[in-house]
Amino acid sequence: MQHDVYDYTAHTVSKNTVLQKTYRLLGFSFIPAAAGAVLAANAGFNFYAAFGSRWIGFAVVLAFFYGMIHVIEKNRYSNTGVTLLMVFTFGMGVLISPVLQYALHIADGAKIVGIAAVMTAAVFLTMSVLARRSRLNMNELARFLTVGAVILMVAMVANLFLSIPALALTISAGFVLFSSLMIMWQVRTVIDGGEDSHISAALTIFISLYNIFSSLLHILLSLNGDD
Repeated sequence: MQHDVYDYTAHTVSKNTVLQKTYRLLGFSFIPAAAGAVLAANAGFNFYAAFGSRWIGFAVVLAFFYGMIHVIEKNRYSNTGVTLLMVFTFGMGVLISPVLQYALHIADGAKIVGIAAVMTAAVFLTMSVLARRSRLNMNELARFLTVGAVILMVAMVANLFLSIPALALTISAGFVLFSSLMIMWQVRTVIDGGEDSHISAALTIFISLYNIFSSLLHILLSLNGDD
C-alpha cells in the first residue's frame, strides 16, 4: 500500500513543488492551532495551572514538544507525519491559549494580539523573500542558529530561577531574531534542494512563527504595562 505523500524514491520532486507543498501544509497547520486555542479558552483550561507546579508543567511541555517533533520527523515522508503535525499544532494552540485569554481580557488586548499577528506575518513574508535573494552562506547561518538555540535555552531555564523581567524581554527579543533567521534558513534550504520533505519544512516554519508571535505578544504586553 502506498502511504507516501509523493514518490521520493525517484528523486524527481522539484524544489518548487516541495516549497509550494510546504506553504500549503503550513497554512493548514494553523487551523488545528486556532481550534486548540479556542477550545481551551471556551473550556477555561489552563495547561500550566493543571499541574500546580511550573517545573512539572515545563517538563511536560518539553516532553510534548520534543516528543512530537521526534515522531513527526520519523514520519516525515508519509501521511502519518501530516496527521501528527496537525496534532502537534493543536497542542501548541492549547499551550498558547492562557496568554491569549489574558491578552483579550485587558484594555486594548485585542489590538495588541492583532498587532503581534500582523508583525508575525510581515516577518514571515520578509524572511521568505530574503531567503530567495540572500547570498548568505547557509552553512554559516546554520552554525550561528545552533549556538543561538543553546544560548536561548540556557537563558530560558536560568530565568525560571531568576524571574528577571528584563531578562525575559531579552529572551523574547532573542527568539524573534532567532526564529526569523530560522524561517530564512529553512526556506533557503528547500530552494537549494537540501530539504525534500515538506512536512519537516512546514514543522520548522510553524514553530518559528509560533515563537515569533508569542514573543512579540510578550514584548507588546510588557510595553503596555500588562505583563
